[in-house]
Amino acid sequence: MAEIELTMPRMGESVAEATITNWLKAEGDTIEAEEPVLEIATDKVDSEIPAPESGVLKKILFQVDDVVKVGDTIAIIEVAGEAKAGTSAPSIVEEKAPKAVEEIQNSATAILTEELTKNSPSGKFLSPLVRSIAEKEGISAAELDQLEGTGLNNRITKEDLVKYMQNRGSAPVSAAAEKKIAPAAPVKAQSVVSMGDGDEIIQMDRMRKMISDHMTMSKQTSAHVTSFVEADVTEMVMWRNKVKNSYEKREGEKITYTPLIMEAVARAIKEMAMINVSVSGDTIIKRKHINLGMATALPSGNLIVPVIRDADQMNLVGLSKKVNDLANRARTNKLSPDEVSGGTFTVTNVGTFGNVMGTPIINQPQVAIMAVGAIRKKPAVIETPFGDTIGVRHMMFLSLSYDHRVVDGSLGGSFVQRVAKILEEFDLNREI
Repeated sequence: MAEIELTMPRMGESVAEATITNWLKAEGDTIEAEEPVLEIATDKVDSEIPAPESGVLKKILFQVDDVVKVGDTIAIIEVAGEAKAGTSAPSIVEEKAPKAVEEIQNSATAILTEELTKNSPSGKFLSPLVRSIAEKEGISAAELDQLEGTGLNNRITKEDLVKYMQNRGSAPVSAAAEKKIAPAAPVKAQSVVSMGDGDEIIQMDRMRKMISDHMTMSKQTSAHVTSFVEADVTEMVMWRNKVKNSYEKREGEKITYTPLIMEAVARAIKEMAMINVSVSGDTIIKRKHINLGMATALPSGNLIVPVIRDADQMNLVGLSKKVNDLANRARTNKLSPDEVSGGTFTVTNVGTFGNVMGTPIINQPQVAIMAVGAIRKKPAVIETPFGDTIGVRHMMFLSLSYDHRVVDGSLGGSFVQRVAKILEEFDLNREI
């Protein structure tokens, strides 16, 4: 019998480590090739790690909540065949303890502190790595609550802690000093909600907590303003009805309204590039690439935003295939971390739920998000060279929420109007 290593896979350029959230197999279990062995989570997305070959899970080297770097061995699998050179697993478990002891002995500031939980007093998520460093350096939960994290959803990263410790000094904080560092105002106490007869308590899952933190942070960061436009999309609807059957027969998949809207948004961004920016302190970062986020509802009821990179460089067929691919893999939890990061503008389709309009919250660090409502048949005034008439038209509301710190009403209103104009001028004879 041979032994092979199950390692933490590379999950994108921006991801260096992941947290183990659940082992799906126990030591001694038989596993098939490509069968999921464990679940992991990064700051961007949850995913599963499959077995590279069939065999028996011989040894688990990391436990739930452990943070593992990309490339590290997380388990040993026993497979049929001869052992290959270099496949034996390093003695990670035996090596970890001496290293940890050495680090503690060399740290003059290592002290015992309160045991930190996964969430700070205000509900901010604290990763196992952050908790470990904080406990070692004597950083209290109250102090962590005051830190502005630079990670996804305002999470505190290792780099945030290192920077904070450099400014804070190595001495532990006294109770009096803690009160100065952590004033009562910013730390919002959780409200006590009374329970009624038959009420049910449902604990938020990890993704729902991330969404909650991210949305709250966005409202606290940006000055939200929303502009609305109603667009006559009759030509677009008629074109899709004309080509949808032939397109599905030719491409093997459906064409929806989403890629048509994404195409219009990308065109408008190229014309008004200052909507495609981010804010960093008192500076504005103008993005070179147009990476469109596509808000997607999951079967769990949660929301995820996969990203179409360089959407302006794609033709309509490419956009349609990308939209379908990302949506399908989002619903089956098959997205990679890189596919849900790097967005510069987001589109959300509230019409999916029958809503005619919405006021979406900006997906930080972007400065604008557009919601598209349901397409409804309505009587509308039609202007002709021979006079105005009333006709049945397909109408849709577009709403743009934007950050008024850097996007004024002139740009925000002009942008959503331009998207509407592009959709209204859709070429009914367009070839695809």
